[in-house]
Amino acid sequence: MAKVYHDEDADLAHLKEKKIAIIGYGSQGHAHALNLRDSGLEVVVGLYEGSRSWSKAEGEGLQVATVDEASAQSQVIMILVPDQTQRAVFEASIKPHLSAGKTLMFSHGFNIHFSQVVPPPEVDVSMIAPKGPGHMVRQVYQEGAGVPALVAIEQDASGHALDVALAYAKGIGAARAGVIETTFKEETETDLFGEQAVLCGGTSALVKAGFETLIKAGYQPEVAYFECLHEMKLIVDLMYQGGLSYMRYSISDTAEYGDYTRGPQIVNQAVRDSMQDILENVCNGNFAREFILENQSGRASMNANRRREAEHPIEQVGKGLRDMMSWMNKTDG
Repeated sequence: MAKVYHDEDADLAHLKEKKIAIIGYGSQGHAHALNLRDSGLEVVVGLYEGSRSWSKAEGEGLQVATVDEASAQSQVIMILVPDQTQRAVFEASIKPHLSAGKTLMFSHGFNIHFSQVVPPPEVDVSMIAPKGPGHMVRQVYQEGAGVPALVAIEQDASGHALDVALAYAKGIGAARAGVIETTFKEETETDLFGEQAVLCGGTSALVKAGFETLIKAGYQPEVAYFECLHEMKLIVDLMYQGGLSYMRYSISDTAEYGDYTRGPQIVNQAVRDSMQDILENVCNGNFAREFILENQSGRASMNANRRREAEHPIEQVGKGLRDMMSWMNKTDG
């Protein structure tokens, strides 16, 4: 069983005499900065000059500085910019300011695990990865609870890396719920596999395949959209609330029987073999190399995929149907 830490296992005193730099002010960045500040800790937000988030962070009452300045004046530095930009930001504006006794933190292990960021050996390197989006990390903290998180230690130069990481988890509210011990390797490989095989890649492909199958058979696109995409939220919400058993308890007997008998026809041995291939390509670094090269070469393939997918009939049909649903939060799509 995984080791789980809670509030009583963490002590904010490990951060009381330290300034914490939050590099980036996106979904996670704003939540971490505000929660740490509200926990009584000293925070500075590090941004590039001209960032649109600069005035937003200042408007929340936070100190803001350039990444160089924030890194130089802080003892704990949490990098919360996108994976593809972390190496450049680290090399240019963070690495020059690292010295013995400082802590470098991440919320995802990609760049450490695949050696895109190589910290000096005299600094602590750790991870606190909340298992929820930033707005939820902030909202639940304000409600007096917390979003669970993962903790991992990659380098423990000081001998107190775990103490500092757990104090950080307590500061953002995660220790209220529970902080599960893992490694950078495990977090990175399971995260990438889950995104590709199930949460994003697998789900998107399954939804489109179902939609296309019904259209090919002559059914109306609007009806196909409802059955293969719109109602997905109902099922996922039930799983999220109580697992597969609760979902099956909540749906009709007809749907439950179809789940047991037809699901394995879709996710058959060939699909499982493909999942194994995806996992192997994550673990051996092939996906990481592919993604890194894609970004270095201008993201031509990724941009082409975005354009193609935006033109898929399911997107066009869905936009029209979502316009009929006044209760939904509207997006640009």
